[in-house]
Amino acid sequence: MNDEQRKKIDGIMAGMTCPKHFACAEKGFERLCKARDFGLDAYLECLEENPLSCPFAIPFGFSHFCQCPLRGYLARKLKK
Repeated sequence: MNDEQRKKIDGIMAGMTCPKHFACAEKGFERLCKARDFGLDAYLECLEENPLSCPFAIPFGFSHFCQCPLRGYLARKLKK
């Protein structure tokens, strides 16, 4: 991760509240929830077995979307 990406991540984190206290960042983004980018700017597809345990998951039809801005950035820009 380069300095520009780290600054962007810091900015995203500063602008949001995380009920999990940014546990993903503490682990160096090595342990992330399962999600996939499918082309919507504000959402990822949540692939977790129990998505309703996450406050960022919203049900949509027979699936769930992830609306965590940090997770979205990581998926789109860092391919994580």
